[in-house]
Amino acid sequence: MFEYDFMQNAFAAATIVSIVAGLVGYFLVLRGETFAGHALAHVGFTGATGAVLIGVAPLWGMVAMTVAAGVSMGFLGERLAQRDVAIGIVLALSLGFGLLFLHFFTAFASQATALLFGNVLAVDMNTVWILLALGIISVAALAVISRPLLFASLQPELAEAKGVSLRLYSVLFLAVTALTIAECAQIVGVLLVFALMVGPAAAAQQLTTRIGRGLLLSVGLALAEAWSGITLAFYTDWPSSFWITALSAGIYLFSTLLPRMLRTQKPVWIA
Repeated sequence: MFEYDFMQNAFAAATIVSIVAGLVGYFLVLRGETFAGHALAHVGFTGATGAVLIGVAPLWGMVAMTVAAGVSMGFLGERLAQRDVAIGIVLALSLGFGLLFLHFFTAFASQATALLFGNVLAVDMNTVWILLALGIISVAALAVISRPLLFASLQPELAEAKGVSLRLYSVLFLAVTALTIAECAQIVGVLLVFALMVGPAAAAQQLTTRIGRGLLLSVGLALAEAWSGITLAFYTDWPSSFWITALSAGIYLFSTLLPRMLRTQKPVWIA
């Protein structure tokens, strides 16, 4: 399998994206902002279609649009109720522009399908290096804001009383999330970003309540799902995005059932 250059590129890209998605996704689930991730993925599609219209690579259009939308969401709403309204407004506006761009560029249909559902086997080495650079920026930014972000996520009222700006860290985190979503879209597509951004992180939080272990487990699950999905795609000729999403759903289901199974398990008495 690794004799082929496209498989080497696929595993390299999946490794980079999975590490970033596992880390950022953990905070995304912890903060209850999965709807924001869903919306930003769709906004990225609009940015990609707009970039093609002006002759720019779709990845850069996706990055620019998702970051702009993420920052806008962070500025428009701090509290959960306000944030939902802000996200809905940004999402509706971006989808409207996406329809307009597709109206002017109907020949984009095949590329649109690749963006929507992803194709990690088509990633070239140049894209791998771009993903690595974006990944380093995302992880470095998350490392800088992680402590106050965690404080603001778990105890927002106390954090605000201590002088932590909830709006500032919301904006910064959603900008990091936007970069991560643009990377994930290269692997699973904008419609299936949840597979790598939310699935592993949600499963990790079901299995452990410790932050450090949860982050490591989230990254580990994301890597396992991506690597296994690509391997299964190679040997079955089924889409890699299908396998990754199927594995993500299966692992999350197992993580929700395992605690219940352990609670209901009867003790074994040894005479």
